[in-house]
Amino acid sequence: MKAARNARLSLLAAVAFITTPVSADDSDLSYCTVCHGAHGNGNPAIRAPKISAMEPWYLRRQLMAFRDGIRGTHPDDAAGQEMQPVGIRLRDEAAIDAAIAYVASFKPKAPPITVTGDVARGGLLYLACASCHGSKGEGNQTLGAPALADRTDWYLVTQLRNYKAGLRGSDHRDAGGAQMRALAATLPDTRAIDDVVAYINTLRERR
Repeated sequence: MKAARNARLSLLAAVAFITTPVSADDSDLSYCTVCHGAHGNGNPAIRAPKISAMEPWYLRRQLMAFRDGIRGTHPDDAAGQEMQPVGIRLRDEAAIDAAIAYVASFKPKAPPITVTGDVARGGLLYLACASCHGSKGEGNQTLGAPALADRTDWYLVTQLRNYKAGLRGSDHRDAGGAQMRALAATLPDTRAIDDVVAYINTLRERR
């Protein structure tokens, strides 16, 4: 109960931060750490994934997607709806640049492994992912595919489920999201999603 209460208080504090627009000369970006942790390594209690070591180009794309209403507007995407006001707060490109530079200052660490599954089956399912995200989950900027290794595994599961259910990637402006929706549609069930993410967890050792 205490942990849940603390999580709610953290979320309320974050909401207080994000109600005021930020500009490039606003150096207080600490609201990022209220949810995502002191060095952006995530907080599962409030559904905040690791953002440290995220590629700047991908972070920019997602912040802009939240700002422009491409992400975080589906009524069933509670976590996305919490992030969307953050994007709105970053009202110009200079503010987004400042947020990216701030995240780049974090000290990343590997998130805990929380998802298990059939790794062998997951490896076979991952073959379709590897064409964009790389055989080692290293990502490919040219294809707009972020790295997957060393990311928050429960968040990967959540996003694959969101793509599959149409909670993410449905906006006509989200070309990359449409590709991910098509990929997620090939995963037959939630067990398959767990299996592919369990395999992605093994890529940490191969990079």
